[in-house]
Amino acid sequence: MELHVRYEGDDDPEKCTARKLDRMDMVTLHRSARATPAGVVLNPFADRALSPADADHDRLIALDCSWETAEREAFDFAGVQRSLPFLVAANPVNYGTPFQLNTVEALAGGLVILGERDHAERILSKFRWGHTFLELNAEPLERYAACEDSSEVVAVQEEYLVEASD
Repeated sequence: MELHVRYEGDDDPEKCTARKLDRMDMVTLHRSARATPAGVVLNPFADRALSPADADHDRLIALDCSWETAEREAFDFAGVQRSLPFLVAANPVNYGTPFQLNTVEALAGGLVILGERDHAERILSKFRWGHTFLELNAEPLERYAACEDSSEVVAVQEEYLVEASD
């Protein structure tokens, strides 16, 4: 699966996982929405969750921007819009925080759900903490990947949200 990133460039370049993956030819960065090809867009504001039913697409697209500036409009580019379900960050900045994934974590989570775990492991292997993301999220990722569609993913996610609120 091709990995693409709509790159805003508003974060610390030293910590930017998208830039590192681009340097290693593992993703393609795009500086504008128009230049970003259509595919499955990982969008936290999307109405439907990413599920194995979306695996028929050949591109996975993430937006790399600061969480402080992320707004619904920033994700307005071509493609099928899907949100990632409950996952916990493993990166040093947001470790243990639900839904605060960096770009490589978002792409890796999406790849696992879409049945491409080996690809997820390859991109995460470029970061010291990358394996930790798969370890922290092993059970939910396995369960999401076993779902048929978005509604099943949301039902599984609800179980984790109840646990997280206790």
